[in-house]
Amino acid sequence: MKRDFLRLKDLSFDEIFQIIRRAIDLKSGIDALKCPLIGKSIGLIFEKASTRTRVSFEVGIYQLGANSIYMNPNEIQIGRGETIHDTAKVLSRYLDAIIIRTFEHEKIVEFSKYSSIPVINALTDMHHPCQALADLMTIYEKKNGFEGICIAYIGDGNNVAHSLIEGAALSGMKITIASPEGYEPNREILNEMRAIARNEIVVMRDPIEAVKGADVVYTDVWVSMGQEGYEKIKKERFRGYQLNDSLLSHAKEDAIVLHCMPAHRGEEITDGVIDGPQSVVFEQAENRLHSQKALLEFLFA
Repeated sequence: MKRDFLRLKDLSFDEIFQIIRRAIDLKSGIDALKCPLIGKSIGLIFEKASTRTRVSFEVGIYQLGANSIYMNPNEIQIGRGETIHDTAKVLSRYLDAIIIRTFEHEKIVEFSKYSSIPVINALTDMHHPCQALADLMTIYEKKNGFEGICIAYIGDGNNVAHSLIEGAALSGMKITIASPEGYEPNREILNEMRAIARNEIVVMRDPIEAVKGADVVYTDVWVSMGQEGYEKIKKERFRGYQLNDSLLSHAKEDAIVLHCMPAHRGEEITDGVIDGPQSVVFEQAENRLHSQKALLEFLFA
């Protein structure tokens, strides 16, 4: 039976931990010469522009021995009105898995319904589970586990925040989200995750209060792709939510800084923080490659 990965909670914590441990092995070079997916063909449909997601997936697919086929929606028939139903059924007969980066989460849910091959969410407006896998891997590496770890997420309650909340709930970490009024995480996701969480999920306004005692401080862009029309108002509303040296000083001395990138330096994060000694942002970006390779192995296994 095929396994899809549309949101992080599609996996159990034991499965997530298995993927993280495998990703760490792959990162260290264990089985570097093995090609477990040789002969497979994996499609990528990207409606949204990408640097890290596309490159890390294409490189990872190649390193696993498979072939990647990148499809711009404007260059295939789905961009000219072919239904998701028909596209999913046809591509299932050519490919062994498909990776989709799109706007509406409902699109990828519909695609997976009609696809007979694994479907991986490379980002939607509601979830970014591949990023969350890399985030959990990075926290595990730097903090030697999840027990007793507190995450502070500062900024927009967006897709990255939703997947991070799921990661915290499944792993037993505490997470505190500080967002301006009207920009909190989705209430349905909050309620769903609070029902299964082994630790607190807190939403508040004050970013200083949120980072107090945090082991991990995380932020993301204020204006996501597709929200450019709201740029002026969002920058005004988020003015007090910049991750800078002053805000970071309220976290633990050994707190690490995460950012899923791309970063808008001088807006949600300063140069001093993203390039500072507590930042592991670039290793976090590297971990997209290793965690996604481990995910692909897992889904095909």
